[in-house]
Amino acid sequence: MRYVAIGDSFTEGVGDEQPDGTVRGWADLVAQGLADATGQPVEYANLAIRGRLLARIISEQLEPAIALEPTLISFNGGGNDMLRPGTNMPWIIGETEKALRQIQNAGIEPLLLAGANPTGGLPSGGRVARKGDDLTRAAGGIASRLNVKFADNWSDRELAGRQYWSIDRLHLAPVGHHRVAANVLRTLGHAHPADWVIDAESIPAPGAREQLAYTREHVIPWIGRRLTGRSSGDGRTPKYCEFVTVLPRG
Repeated sequence: MRYVAIGDSFTEGVGDEQPDGTVRGWADLVAQGLADATGQPVEYANLAIRGRLLARIISEQLEPAIALEPTLISFNGGGNDMLRPGTNMPWIIGETEKALRQIQNAGIEPLLLAGANPTGGLPSGGRVARKGDDLTRAAGGIASRLNVKFADNWSDRELAGRQYWSIDRLHLAPVGHHRVAANVLRTLGHAHPADWVIDAESIPAPGAREQLAYTREHVIPWIGRRLTGRSSGDGRTPKYCEFVTVLPRG
């Protein structure tokens, strides 16, 4: 199996930081889970870059992913678009379908993902949640029409709990990435490794002091980047632009 993941910070693995400063994330875990489940090495590449809007995911990552001639490409995008006002939802839906068809026409199996739902902890979360609901329904329809496997993490209500999210409330914590990886493996017809922890105990809602600190440390800098046209992914390159070999454990 040759697996390539494309997308934004969700797919890059932000929130699942390792001791050496790198990020792991659900796509890395899926590659390991596939190797463990099949007992065979998996060739794995990850072209995702944090902060990317859907247009740049498609223009910068799709063709290079196809050029690697994988057997499987996972596709997720639009999350950063939904965080902005005036999101062109019909365009996102149309471009998603076109990208999946392009993957299929190259003789590669696409896997479509809906991202997890972070909106319970975000300012103006209700507005973003409505967009996410609409996009997830549309994605399910696309997957059905094209006969594409669809891992619907948005509808995993457990995953929406605060305990699955990192301190910035926008990116999954390690247990959240493991839960997404388990959802993806199940969609592909495999059980997740028995040693994974994919459930977490609930935690209390933030108090006023915690909410103020969150706004100062995370919301205001995010707004600043939007106003100045900067992105958290500026200057970054993919962590695995070529295949790495993931061996089965044991």
